[in-house]
Amino acid sequence: MQLHVLNSPFSQQQAELLNQLLPTLTDQQKIWLTGYLSAQAALTKREDAAQVPSSASVTQPIIKDVTVLYGSQTGNSEGLAKKTAKSLEEKGFQVTLSSMTDFKPNSLKKINNLLIIVSTHGEGDPPDNAISFHEYVHGRRAPKLDHLRYSVLALGDSSYEFFCQTGKEFDERLKELGGKRLFDRVDCDLDYDEPFSEWLQGVTLSLSEGETAASPQGPAVKVSENVSEYSRTNPFYAEVLENINLNGRGSHKETRHLELSLEGSGLVYEPGDSLGIYPTNDPELVNELINTCKWDEQETVTIHKNGDTLPLKEALTSHFDITVLTKPLLQKMAQFTNNEDFHALVEEGNEKKLKEYVAGRDLLDVARDFGPFDVSASTFTSILRKIPARLYSIASSLKAHDEEVHLTIGAVRYEAHGRKRHGVCSILCAERLKPGDKLPVFIQPNQNFKLPQDPDAPIIMVGPGTGIAPFRSFMQEREEIGASGKSWLFFGDQHFVTDFLYQTEWQKWLKDGVLTKMDVAFSRDTEEKVYVQHQMMKNSKELFEWLKQGAYVYICGDEKHMAHDVHNTLLSIIEEEGGMSKEKAESYLANLQQQKRYQRDVY
Repeated sequence: MQLHVLNSPFSQQQAELLNQLLPTLTDQQKIWLTGYLSAQAALTKREDAAQVPSSASVTQPIIKDVTVLYGSQTGNSEGLAKKTAKSLEEKGFQVTLSSMTDFKPNSLKKINNLLIIVSTHGEGDPPDNAISFHEYVHGRRAPKLDHLRYSVLALGDSSYEFFCQTGKEFDERLKELGGKRLFDRVDCDLDYDEPFSEWLQGVTLSLSEGETAASPQGPAVKVSENVSEYSRTNPFYAEVLENINLNGRGSHKETRHLELSLEGSGLVYEPGDSLGIYPTNDPELVNELINTCKWDEQETVTIHKNGDTLPLKEALTSHFDITVLTKPLLQKMAQFTNNEDFHALVEEGNEKKLKEYVAGRDLLDVARDFGPFDVSASTFTSILRKIPARLYSIASSLKAHDEEVHLTIGAVRYEAHGRKRHGVCSILCAERLKPGDKLPVFIQPNQNFKLPQDPDAPIIMVGPGTGIAPFRSFMQEREEIGASGKSWLFFGDQHFVTDFLYQTEWQKWLKDGVLTKMDVAFSRDTEEKVYVQHQMMKNSKELFEWLKQGAYVYICGDEKHMAHDVHNTLLSIIEEEGGMSKEKAESYLANLQQQKRYQRDVY
């Protein structure tokens, strides 16, 4: 309905402007405008009473509120959320930045613009610090969100079946609750910089053009910047100082202890953070792929959208991922061949067979099974993704080792489909990396795996195998700062004699009192296999006492088996020793997680 401002003190031009504006306003905007004009009138009266001349122009820009929520396991989503907040603040927006675990779900009813940045963990699961918010949004208590405008940036790994699942679920659920998309969801693979930039640009434009406005809810969160010029997109080439095999002679395992120099980089880290490494592919695998496809290793191929090029052999060695197969990649490859079996494999509805095929295979297998491909190397490489960085939990404290970073890396070797297979980064470190060589690295902060701020707080650490890495950094840090809090380590591996990683260091910390208690489980030394969770259950009474005393629990290692078993063991201990029902034990553990007293670094 057209409104008319008649018999008013406005000029004809002002009346026309008001007639154009009023029909476009929402009820909320009309209420805000009424309050604003009343406040200005009151202010003018006070100024007149005080004989203070009023300003000729007292209008203020509308401040748009944006809430940025992140769910992050390794720190990628958190890092992008901070970049988003900083970018929007610079453009004049009032930003509230929060992890999902720290956000009060009821506040959803009070916000108008919501940006969600979330990764997917394991088999399509939310990251630990997104679980409670995810459950709330998908539960019956979730409110109607007709007022909400939102956008989702989903992070994932396309080699997993449930790629970006958590982001997709948030996106669909917010729509079901009545929310309107500011900008379509963007799903990011491991190389996420470009899609993130496109999403941020689209979101910013949509927010700038939108009319939803509200008064600020609180001060904007200031985002601190790392002082170093080196980052994920500009890695530092760190010199290898030491590369040692931690396992004894006769072990079935090979675990490398790597010491890298950060001298001159300005890079800093805290215990619990990770180091990212950009590895190179096995030269032998690269040669076999080139020969099988009958390509010229000197052919120039493009590696970036900006037009950068490299000879094929160098590009396949240092830039392109040739070891991981994904459904999208195989579907693109289908255009390069008329092989009927290959087309049958990648067609829709054949997911189970495709999943079975890609497990344990790489590009060389596809070339041998379904080649030759009728395409140039340059065209073929255009569909490949960049080699993703590998993240490793840092095994040192910067306070104990100035300008150094230490890693604990298990060499991955196995046989599948008639060929020996190697982990890209772990075998680079185990077989081809020598002291004096350099590796491109960056620091990956992880705020979800941090020592308690109170050095007197007790800590319980569960880390079998290479999961021991961050706890070495914890102990070095606590020793350096003179922390007085109790500490308890649960460590496990195959054999005591050959596989007790950093044994002398742990025994020294135990002797010096830096480590209060240690329980170990070596599964192949006894007739019946004993794992860390068995040692936890054996000490259930004391472990629960530590929890009652405010202990923080940290889990690091394999998610699928170990972390799952340890989680269930913790629930059993809380249920039995606390005299609780299963539901109350789950609530107790969830509460520990909410208080950041239960943290996991799992992979």
